[in-house]
Amino acid sequence: MKMSWTRATPLALLAAFVALSLSPEADSAAVASSTGGVMNPQGPLRKIFMKEAEAANFFRRRSRRAVKSQDELDAEQRQVLAADERKREFHEEKRNEFESYAEEDNDEVNERSRESTEQWREFHYDGMHPPHEYNRHSN
Repeated sequence: MKMSWTRATPLALLAAFVALSLSPEADSAAVASSTGGVMNPQGPLRKIFMKEAEAANFFRRRSRRAVKSQDELDAEQRQVLAADERKREFHEEKRNEFESYAEEDNDEVNERSRESTEQWREFHYDGMHPPHEYNRHSN
């Protein structure tokens, strides 16, 4: 039973497609206006739809090698500048994060070194002489 549905559905869709493509109404379509009549194809629809030859000429003129207008060039330049600004801000933020991390890490290393030095001095202090910091000869 399932096989019959899977075969019947594409056949029904194919039949509907053939019937629609062969009907004469498929060649042209009109949009009704708010008054109920058919809109003038030379009006607003003329700006949307164009003849095949006009479309070919349009794409031939606007090929990859076509010169861009100044507005297009300005818009692209604004996009490039905005992207550069975002990159600069991103890298500046990353640099600031790294600098603060490096500073904190350096402070921790210095603190551990100082603590280690103090522990070494305390462990090796024999009680006979004052601590190293005060055991300097003064003139």
